[in-house]
Amino acid sequence: MKIVGLTGGIGSGKSAAAEIFVSLGVDVVDTDKIAHQLTAPGGMANPLIGAAFGAEMLGNAGEMDRPKMRAMAFENPAARQRLEEILHPLILTQAQNELAKIAIIKAYAILAVPLLYERLTFRSMLWRTISIDCTEETQIQRVIQRPGLSFAAAKKIIAAQAPRSIRLQLADDVIHNGASLSSLRSQIETLHMRYLGLLSRTDLRA
Repeated sequence: MKIVGLTGGIGSGKSAAAEIFVSLGVDVVDTDKIAHQLTAPGGMANPLIGAAFGAEMLGNAGEMDRPKMRAMAFENPAARQRLEEILHPLILTQAQNELAKIAIIKAYAILAVPLLYERLTFRSMLWRTISIDCTEETQIQRVIQRPGLSFAAAKKIIAAQAPRSIRLQLADDVIHNGASLSSLRSQIETLHMRYLGLLSRTDLRA
């Protein structure tokens, strides 16, 4: 089974793209969801986060206080790096465990990684990479519709991620998501069929 990396800047539509792949029968392992699980009440990362940043970064149920941590991480690069040092090894282990459970008869699976090109953690595992692309203006319009995220916060998050030009340069395949959901689905269906065609060759399935 091959693994395809799915990435894109915040607000690009990675989650919508992942849902379409699932509807086509493709298994998706989402590292963003894993990170949420690790920092939810009872999550494995919370004791480490509390020890590194103080109890004030944890909520009443022991979960990571996401708004507080987000504010600290984007104001303090050292804090962001420390948080990544805590989370990334745990995310990698969990992602590998979930991928190992996917049936070997599947042609390929999707590994959704928001910061795929910013980190080399997963690159050696991947057959191809997909970047979901849209303009920065579209990203901002989508992000500010989320609870607790302002225009300024959206700009900071985008600035901390790999530039759009780099994602486009590094991606094996690009899906444009600046129009309708039907357009997104059409592009993904076409790409899915192309992948199945490539993987039907025994030399690529080895």
